[in-house]
Amino acid sequence: MPLRDSILERDHLGAFCKHTHVYRPGAGSGPLRGLTFGLKDIFDVSGHRTGFGSPDWFASHGEASTTATVARTLLDAGATLAGKTHTEEMAFSLTGENAHYGTPLNPAAPQRVPGGSSSGSAAAVAGRLVDFAIGSDTGGSVRAPASFCGIYGIRPTHGRISLDGACALAPIFDTVGWFARDAALVAQVGEVLLGGAPATAGRVLLAQDAFALALPGAADALAPAVARVTALLGDAEPVTVSAEGLPAWFDVFRVLQYDDIWRTHRAWITRVRPKFGPQVGPRFEAVAQVQPEEVAVMRDRRAEIMARLDELLAGNAVLLLPTVPDIAPLLKRPPAETVAFRERALALLCIAGLGGLPQVNLPFGTLNKCPIGLSMIAARGNDEMLLDIAARFGAVQHIDVRTAET
Repeated sequence: MPLRDSILERDHLGAFCKHTHVYRPGAGSGPLRGLTFGLKDIFDVSGHRTGFGSPDWFASHGEASTTATVARTLLDAGATLAGKTHTEEMAFSLTGENAHYGTPLNPAAPQRVPGGSSSGSAAAVAGRLVDFAIGSDTGGSVRAPASFCGIYGIRPTHGRISLDGACALAPIFDTVGWFARDAALVAQVGEVLLGGAPATAGRVLLAQDAFALALPGAADALAPAVARVTALLGDAEPVTVSAEGLPAWFDVFRVLQYDDIWRTHRAWITRVRPKFGPQVGPRFEAVAQVQPEEVAVMRDRRAEIMARLDELLAGNAVLLLPTVPDIAPLLKRPPAETVAFRERALALLCIAGLGGLPQVNLPFGTLNKCPIGLSMIAARGNDEMLLDIAARFGAVQHIDVRTAET
């Protein structure tokens, strides 16, 4: 049966969009020939509407006239687009629980969230529906799902890959990202999308303040993963990333992100008055309340943070830290619990966002039989170096992710 007909029938995870399904065969040749990929439903495909996880967005926008640059590049490299994957509403969540379209199943932990907002892409890869998948990462929307689902995921240097033809959330932090089950394929996709040569890794740094934010058991669960990386790269030097504390850095990220979201979507929200879900709605209410004087202060603070990170990561340094502070939360938790987890997670995830830095999730840890990821961060432009390090671990995945049956 042709893939164009079978992917939705085979999708027992709820990873792919039925309301905006699209299939495109790849070119007859190229480095990705024979591979299939999912595309997060924020990226345009010509002749189809982009849903952005929101029925109101879908209804108020027409068919795309062009295909997003990243999708075109992959198709030209021979990869076949199997379908559009679900995203959290407006790509504004870390859990992946979409109030309108449902929550894709996390194949590695079926009672827990898959992570958002690239939930469908992560689930489709972890569940072996496609070889790799494209997501986006503003505040952690590739890195968190990769950790929760036990797969590789990369947030590249901000601006390295074109976002032409993608729905924006907060352009000052938005990036394209991707997932795969093995390191070799993550690097292979990177060769197509990035096209650069890797640098040689320098010092290895262990982010003590980031590990201190991990919940009980998480840091211990990642100790074997740290040992695995240092066995390859050399002993790690303990460092403190933020003298004032990483939660203070999250405050900077939050204000700047919220301001950029409101600038980006104010006109559409005012005109359409969309009906947001119970998790995303309060965030958009908060977005509208950010004050210009606060934004000005946080812009200055971000400049200081970027200078600190440039100094820390000089000389091709590799920074190790937990991707998120714990395993995936259970499904359908009360909003207060979701907010608390989100804020703890973003205190770690904001580092790469504020610095515009590349970060790769390594699926090397388990806690309570669930995946938990170790991350590598490097200086801007050192994406290929991180992918090369990941590829050197080999194609065998540390987490035994099994597709859950529904």
